[in-house]
Amino acid sequence: MSRIKTASYKAAVAQAASCPDDTTASAAKAARLIGEAARAGARLIVFPEAFLGGYPKGASFGAPVGMRKPEGREAFRLYWEQAIDLDGPEVETIAAATAATGLFAVVGCIERDQATLYCTVLFFDGGAGLVGKHRKLMPTAGERLIWGFGDGSTMPVFDTSLGRIGAVICWENYMPMLRMHMFSQGISIYCAPTADDRDTWLPSMRHIALEGRCFVLTACQHIRRGAYAADFECALGDDPETVLMRGGSAIVDPLGKVLAGPDFTGETLLYAEIDLDEVARGKFDFDATGHYARPDVFQLTVDIRPKAAVSTLAGT
Repeated sequence: MSRIKTASYKAAVAQAASCPDDTTASAAKAARLIGEAARAGARLIVFPEAFLGGYPKGASFGAPVGMRKPEGREAFRLYWEQAIDLDGPEVETIAAATAATGLFAVVGCIERDQATLYCTVLFFDGGAGLVGKHRKLMPTAGERLIWGFGDGSTMPVFDTSLGRIGAVICWENYMPMLRMHMFSQGISIYCAPTADDRDTWLPSMRHIALEGRCFVLTACQHIRRGAYAADFECALGDDPETVLMRGGSAIVDPLGKVLAGPDFTGETLLYAEIDLDEVARGKFDFDATGHYARPDVFQLTVDIRPKAAVSTLAGT
């Protein structure tokens, strides 16, 4: 049964730099920001893509086409070391922060599953702790070298008192069929953790808000080269002051109005008031998977079964 909805509340997006070489420190920073947002009256907070584990902006992992250099293998090993396990201390740190504040937190991470890494979003619901995850379905370009592909089993939308909350990561937002699946689940709080800081990102977020008649909360890091180790391979150079990701985080309402951001000035928490009644008002004249759909012409089939590489059958 659906929870009683909170008609209006304050939401936050965290435009913050991770600690790429110290995931424990990133988790502690996330906990501090959760506390800060709670003190400001927020009930929900969204963090950027790969906030825990780091986004290796500008790195090639020593992999020209047809080659894998030894230094690239070592770079991957170090990156693998900074990834998190879902039963690890970083998750415990953030769960403790949401339990203490009651916030719902959406946190980007690099998830380690044995030897494979996934770009993942974790969902924390107050005292309930970690309630689910979404693994990025389609890593972009060079990301495919270092991250595995998620399957259809981790595309949830959570029915909460703050609305129906889900997440789509970075360029997954350019996958029309994935967006349709999220809309079909009645998403009203559409979270978009990203590493895309270009001018073209905000227009995409406004389009998605209009298309889904939902609130869109997008968070990107503002991070400088100096946050990474001195020997980190970076195509953008080694000047510690070079901005590798410049933010651009924002909150957009269901009719495409920008309520907060975009901000390109530095690390910050952005806030906006969420009025869930705006979702129904927006869908009066457009509901992509409802009265504006044409199932007699277009139909989408979504396979949400988990896809394991190995299945074990026990004998009787």
